[in-house]
Amino acid sequence: MTEDKGGKIRVLDEATINKIAAGEVVERPASVVKELVDNAIDAGATEIRVEVVAAGTELITVTDNGSGMPREDAVLAFTKHATSKIIQIEDLEEVLTLGFRGEALSSIAAVAKVYLTTRQKEEIAGTKVVISGGSVENVVEVGAAPGTSISVESLFYNTPARKKYLKSLRTELAHITDIVTRHAFGHPDISFTLISDGKVLVRSPTSGNVLDSIIHLLGVDIAKKIIPVDFRSDIVNLSGYISKPEVTRSGTDQQFFFINGRGVSSKSISNAVRLGYYNLIPKGRYPVAVLDLGLDLREVDVNVHPAKRYVRLSHEREVSDAVTLAVENALKADDLVPKVSLPENKPVQAVFSEESKTGTEVISTEGVSMSVPVAKEADEPYHASARDTEKRLKRSERVLSKTEKKPDRAPTGLDKARIVGQVNELYIIVELEDGFMIVDQHAAHERVMYEQIRDGNSSGWQELITPVMLDLTSKEKVLLDEYIPLLEEMGFAISEFGPNSYVVTSIPSLLGKLENTELIHDIIMDVLSSGKVKRDTGMFDTLCKTMACRAAIKAGAGCSMEQMENLLRQLDMAENPYTCPHGRPTVISFTKGELDKLFKRTG
Repeated sequence: MTEDKGGKIRVLDEATINKIAAGEVVERPASVVKELVDNAIDAGATEIRVEVVAAGTELITVTDNGSGMPREDAVLAFTKHATSKIIQIEDLEEVLTLGFRGEALSSIAAVAKVYLTTRQKEEIAGTKVVISGGSVENVVEVGAAPGTSISVESLFYNTPARKKYLKSLRTELAHITDIVTRHAFGHPDISFTLISDGKVLVRSPTSGNVLDSIIHLLGVDIAKKIIPVDFRSDIVNLSGYISKPEVTRSGTDQQFFFINGRGVSSKSISNAVRLGYYNLIPKGRYPVAVLDLGLDLREVDVNVHPAKRYVRLSHEREVSDAVTLAVENALKADDLVPKVSLPENKPVQAVFSEESKTGTEVISTEGVSMSVPVAKEADEPYHASARDTEKRLKRSERVLSKTEKKPDRAPTGLDKARIVGQVNELYIIVELEDGFMIVDQHAAHERVMYEQIRDGNSSGWQELITPVMLDLTSKEKVLLDEYIPLLEEMGFAISEFGPNSYVVTSIPSLLGKLENTELIHDIIMDVLSSGKVKRDTGMFDTLCKTMACRAAIKAGAGCSMEQMENLLRQLDMAENPYTCPHGRPTVISFTKGELDKLFKRTG
C-alpha cells in the first residue's frame, strides 16, 4: 500500500469562503435589516420602509427614496469588499457613513436569494439585479421609482445549520423591531416604517426632533418624564434625553447610544449614565436614555467589529467621565419631584387617604389612576411592615401544607436549631449543636417560593381591584404577544387594550399586592433573549425566578420569633435549601472548632 504524502491543507473555493465570511455579518434576519437600512441612510434617503414576512426568514424588503445606483454599480455592489464609502485605509480615520467595509451585500447574497431594483433620479429607467447563492443570475432594465428596493428571500436556504439556530419568530421579530427603532432615534430627519406580515409595527415620521421620536417610539408617558441633556467639553459634545429617576427598567434595553450618528452598543457609556444617577435609582435598575455623542472622528475606531456594533475610543475614560457629569448636571437642573394631578370631581383628602384592599394608596398622576406604595425619604432604609411579612410567609406556608413531604436529601439540621435572633432585619442567627448558622431571610424565602412556583404549587390567582394599564414599546409588544399564554398559565390575565397598550386584570396570588407596573416590564425584559417559551427552556425558569424574588419577604423586614421559625421550617422542606434561585447562599454555618480558631482558643 503506497503512503499518501500529499499535503492536507487546501484553499477553500470562493463559494465556501463567502458563506463562512457571511456568518460574521449576517447572524439573523435583523442583521440583514441593519445592513440594508444603513445603506439606505448612506444613500441620502428621507423615507425608509422595511417589510418582513415570517420575521424576515421568508422575506425582507427595504425600500428607500435615496440616490439610487447606475447599472454598473448595481452589479458591482454584490462583489466582496466593493464600496463607494472609502478608497484607501486612511479614509477609515474619518469615515462618516454607516457602511464602509463592502461586505454587507455580498454576505447577504451568499446565503439568500436577492432582488435589487434601483434607479437614479436623473435616469429614465432603472436596473434590476437577481442574485442567488452569491451568483448573478440576471440583470435587466426596468421601470422603477427613484431610489432602491432590495428584497431578500429564503434567508439561510443554503446554510440550514445557521437557520436551525434562529430563535422563535417573535424573538427574531423583536430584534428587527429593535434595529428599526434604534435607527429611527439616530436619524429623526428620516421617516421609518416597519411592517410585519402586513401589520404596521413601527412608524416614526420625519420630524428632525428626537423628542418627537421618543413620543412615537417609547410612548407619551415616558416622553412626559424625560430630561434634556446638553453638554459641551473639549472631548465630547453630548445631547439627548434621559428619564427622571421615577422611570427605570430592569435592563438596558431602552438605552440608545450614538457616536457621531452611528448607533453603538457600549457598556462603558451605559455604566457612566448609571453612575450619573448615583443613589437616585435603586440598585439593579436602569434609566431610559437617548444620547448622541459628538467626538473627533480621529478619536473613534469604527472598524473593530464586522457588524459595526462596537467602536473603540482613544479616550474612553475621559468620555465616560464627561457622560456621567452631563447626566449629573441634567438631573440637578430639573425638578425631580413626581408630579401628581388631582381629579376635579373628588376632594383632595379622598385622593390621598383612599386605600385599596391591597394596602397601597390610590393616586392619580397625569390623569391616570394607579396604586403606589407610600413615599419615604430617599435615604431611609427599607422597612417592611409586620403585616406584609406575615402575609408573604403565610402564602408560602399554605402551599407547603398541601404538599408537605420530607425531601430526599441529607438533613440540614434546621429542624433541631435554636433561633437566637435577627440582625439588621435581614440575617437570622441560628444556634446548632456544634456551632451556629446565619440565614439570609430574603434568599431563603426566595428559594421556597421558587420551588413552589416551579412545581406548579402556587395558590392560584387574584383579581386586581384596579386593572393596571401597560404602555409598551413596539419591541415589548412583539414579545408579549408570544409570552401571554405562559403568563396566563402562571396566573396573569393580560389582554390588548389599544395599539400598544395592554391591561392586566389579575396576577398570581403568590405575588401579593402589585406595587407598580414595573413587575410586568421586568418580566418582559428578563425573557427578551431566552428564546422559545417552553417548560424545558430557560424562559420558564427565568419567569419563576422573577416571580419568586418579587413574592419573597424582603431585606429590612423585621420578623417575630414565630415568623423566623416558620421560615426555617419552610426552608428545611425545600429540595435545595442551600442557595437561592440565582445561586447566592441562603445559609452560612460555622462549627465550634472554626470559632475556636478565629478566637485562637487552644482548649
